[in-house]
Amino acid sequence: MKIQCNRLDRGFEMFQAEFEQKARDVLRSGWYIMGSEVKEFEQEFADYIGVEHCIGVANGLDALWIAVRMLGIGAGDEVIVQANTYIASVMGITINGATPVFVEPDIYNNIDPTKIEEKITKKTKAIMVVHLYGQASKMDTIVEIANRYKLKIIEDCAQSHGASFNGKTTGCFGDVACFSFYPTKNLGAFGDGGAIMTSNAELANKIRTFRNYGSDKKYHFKVVGINSRLDEIHAGLLRVRLAHLDELIRGRVILCAKYDSRIVNPRIEKPLIRDGATSVWHQYVIKTDKRDELIEYLAEREIQAIIHYPIPPHLSEAYQDLGIEQGSLPITEKDALQILSLPLYDGMTEEELDYVIGAVNHF
Repeated sequence: MKIQCNRLDRGFEMFQAEFEQKARDVLRSGWYIMGSEVKEFEQEFADYIGVEHCIGVANGLDALWIAVRMLGIGAGDEVIVQANTYIASVMGITINGATPVFVEPDIYNNIDPTKIEEKITKKTKAIMVVHLYGQASKMDTIVEIANRYKLKIIEDCAQSHGASFNGKTTGCFGDVACFSFYPTKNLGAFGDGGAIMTSNAELANKIRTFRNYGSDKKYHFKVVGINSRLDEIHAGLLRVRLAHLDELIRGRVILCAKYDSRIVNPRIEKPLIRDGATSVWHQYVIKTDKRDELIEYLAEREIQAIIHYPIPPHLSEAYQDLGIEQGSLPITEKDALQILSLPLYDGMTEEELDYVIGAVNHF
C-alpha cells in the first residue's frame, strides 16, 4: 500500500459536484476580480472566526507582511515570535525592516508564554503568535502580557482555521490575524490565497486600500499600495470548503485520536494538547531521536512522512545576517532534529491509517 503524506484529491472528491458547480458559476459570471464571491467569502469567514472584518489577499505571506506594515511596525522595531515556526512568519517581520526576537516553544510546540516577558525591550512593538500544526496557543497569558506592556498581537493562523482557546476561535484574540489558504491548509483554496482579519474598522480600511494599489475608489490613490487580491474563483471555492470546514475538522480529530490511542511504540513521542485548547490537526507531528531511521523505514513500506520544518529560521541561510549562533535556541534546534509529520489528509481511510500505525509500531 502506498501512502502519501498529503492527498489533495481526496478533499476535492468529497465535495466534487459543489466545487465544479461553483467554478462554472464563477466562469460564467464574467466577473473574475473583486466581485461578489470575494465579498461573500470575506463576510462568511469573518462571521466564522468572530471578527468584524476579513480582507482577502493573494497569499499568506502577503497577509503577514501587510499586517505588520499596517500596524506601523518597521525599521528599529522588534517583534517577538516563536523560533520553531515556518520561515514565512519571520519574513512577515523582516520584509518591513523590523527585527524578529525569537522565543522557544513549549511542550505543545507553540510559543512558551513563560519566556515572552524576558524578551521584551523598549523596541518591542508586537508579539506574533503562531498556532503551529493546528493547535491554539495559550492566549490568555499572551493577551495579559501584551496588554500590560501595550504591545500589539499578530496571530499567524495559517494552520489553525477553526481552532480555539477557552472557547474563542483563533484569529479573534489579536489586533490582527493572518490566514493562508494554500491548498494543503484545512481551509485550502485551489491555488494561493490569504486573508487578514481584524475588528478595527480603521485598520481594515487601511488594509483594503493598500491591497488594491492604494486605491479606495477607482483611479483615486491615497497611498502607494500593492496588488494583492483574492481572486473570485478562489473565493468561490473557499466558500464551498468553508461550508464543510467543521465536518472536515471532525474527520481529522477522529483520525488523530486513533493515532493517539493506537501508536504504542515507546520510541515515539506523540503530540500533546493543552488544557483549554483545541487542535484542528493541520499536521500530526511526532518526535523521535531515531527520526532519520524511521523515515527510511517508512519509505521502504511506501509511506511518505515529511519534516515540518528541518531548518529553524534563525539557522537558515536567509537569516545569517541576524548573527544568531547554533545552540542559541536549543529546544527549537533539538525539535528540528526529531519532529516528523505522519500522513494525514481529508478522506484518509481506516485501512490507510492502520497501515501507517502498524509500520510506526513495528519500527
